[in-house]
Amino acid sequence: MTTSHVIKPLTPETFPAWLALAQKHNGVWGGCYCSYFHGDTEGTVKDEYDRATFKRRLVTEGVAHAALVFDGDDAIAWCEYGSPGELPNIYHRKQYDAGETNPAPWRITCFFVDRDHRRSGVAREALDGALELIAQAGGGEVVSFPNELIPGKRTSSSFLHNGTRDMFEKAGFTFERHIGKSKTVMRKTIPPAAARAT
Repeated sequence: MTTSHVIKPLTPETFPAWLALAQKHNGVWGGCYCSYFHGDTEGTVKDEYDRATFKRRLVTEGVAHAALVFDGDDAIAWCEYGSPGELPNIYHRKQYDAGETNPAPWRITCFFVDRDHRRSGVAREALDGALELIAQAGGGEVVSFPNELIPGKRTSSSFLHNGTRDMFEKAGFTFERHIGKSKTVMRKTIPPAAARAT
């Protein structure tokens, strides 16, 4: 089955479609609006704004990145990525930092898929889109923290906001270690898009 989905970066122009997807799901993860992993910026203090406005300000400032999967005019999924400076608030950060000998310039922290499009490979499309946008931005190492599913144990989708180890392995990421009870540290080096073109 071929898909007509298109990947677009999160920008001020695509933000309304992103916001519509978030609002359709009550702000996502209890009203987070994909802001949990972000910190304050020079121009914006998180606690001074509602989460949707905070996210919009970061997009306008150019410090919030995501690959959006579009089906026609509608965004149906996203994969959030950025630098550690843009996305400092990862789970189990002390444990991660203690074992991190080679900090990567990029991290992937969050996925969201429209409830009407789940279990159809759209999260993987979003991941591939984020990796392509990272390549276009110069590439480099990417680290992420997907969950490792336990066989026979049901896991709520709310705990899978950063995807699964299996999905990342299929995308070419290498497992490094566990942090917390079920999160993993996985890494992949993305060549710059210009290098692939030569």
